[in-house]
Amino acid sequence: MIEEASAPPSPRWHSRLPPAAWLALVIIAALALLAGVKGPVEAGQATINGLVDAGYVALGAVGLTLIFGILRIINFAHGDFLTLGAYVALMIAASGLPIWLAAALAILVTAAVAAALDKLVWEPMRRMQTSTLQLLLAAIGIALVLRYTIQFFAGSQVRSFGQDILSAVNLGPWHLGTLQLVALLAGIALIVAVGLGLRFTAVGKQMRALSDNMALAEVTGIDTRGAIRLTWIVAGALAAIAGILYAAAVGTINPNFGSLILLSLFTAAVLGGIGNAYGALLGGIVIGLAQEWSTLFLNARWKPAVGFAILILTLLVLPRGIFGRVPART
Repeated sequence: MIEEASAPPSPRWHSRLPPAAWLALVIIAALALLAGVKGPVEAGQATINGLVDAGYVALGAVGLTLIFGILRIINFAHGDFLTLGAYVALMIAASGLPIWLAAALAILVTAAVAAALDKLVWEPMRRMQTSTLQLLLAAIGIALVLRYTIQFFAGSQVRSFGQDILSAVNLGPWHLGTLQLVALLAGIALIVAVGLGLRFTAVGKQMRALSDNMALAEVTGIDTRGAIRLTWIVAGALAAIAGILYAAAVGTINPNFGSLILLSLFTAAVLGGIGNAYGALLGGIVIGLAQEWSTLFLNARWKPAVGFAILILTLLVLPRGIFGRVPART
């Protein structure tokens, strides 16, 4: 008598859920818990503030992780790109131009600086096949040059963005500054746009192909040199947008902002899976929410420490991040 082959066990429901769905469930559960402990008004207000923060953190993190994913460069200068974008927008707006035009010009300037640095610094170092340590030292040097150049021209004091930060919009029991609302809506729209662009546009597909395997991408006919230059331009533009969103939401900017925000950008990138652009977007949302939720229990000055704690826990529990992939065995 021939035994009938037993059917393979059906995959459990939780194994079929993508990481993004798990992440959404965790965020919803955490929000429900906070609402029960602190009340829906306080929890909702902290969540709104966290989403404002998530906009500029996510956009900054995706540029950082694109550079690392393609070139394996830990770009310590990326935070200073955010500062540069905000300061250029501030200085152009001071000349009397509308803020939206000043922001657009600042994005172009920052993208041009990123492309110029690739041409003058990173491309020659790639040709010489420099070590990781040399690349790291170059990134730190560029960060310091950008920071002190900004201080030379703009001074070291805190600068006001010069916009109305007093007007607010009431959303039921919650309130939000008008500029914070603009930053929130712009941040959400840009996160969606970046995600769709990486998924469906030719440029996004090229960037993802280079991040997966640069040698294979070159064999398939992709102009890797042009794609790398374009990646720097996109990363610089996203950094400028993130810096401008921060300045609009907070109302002020200082030259050391880049070094302070860099930890949050790295945490978001590592949490999502370093080199994974989609993961950086979602990691930025998690970091923005977690840091603002922490203010329900801790003083706001501890927010950077919360980000650092998340970074350490991620490295201990999920060293490849939520969306990180296990390297294929050869």
